[in-house]
Amino acid sequence: MTESHDDRRDSQRVPFTFQVRERALGGSFEPREGNLSIGGVYFSGRHPPTGAVVELGFIVPCHDHEVSAVGEVIRVSRDDERFGAHIRFTDIPLDCELALARYFQSGTGAP
Repeated sequence: MTESHDDRRDSQRVPFTFQVRERALGGSFEPREGNLSIGGVYFSGRHPPTGAVVELGFIVPCHDHEVSAVGEVIRVSRDDERFGAHIRFTDIPLDCELALARYFQSGTGAP
């Protein structure tokens, strides 16, 4: 059974800051603010992502190292002058995925 868009939106989300690099462009990671869920992230900026794949880095509280993940841009939205990037994780190490699950289950991730 596949998870619908509405089911994914029901998952818990918390405000978070990420380091983001567009894979197609390379270059440096740039900080972005948005929100984090078990399956991906959302962040906004003045420019939309130019490629379909981004590399992400962030620290999950109670995890001993930075999470490095790859995500697919599944949608770009627009709100006035800003663009929102909706990203689904496509490659995240198992220990990092488990750290995210523990973070949300602990209630620490509650807004």
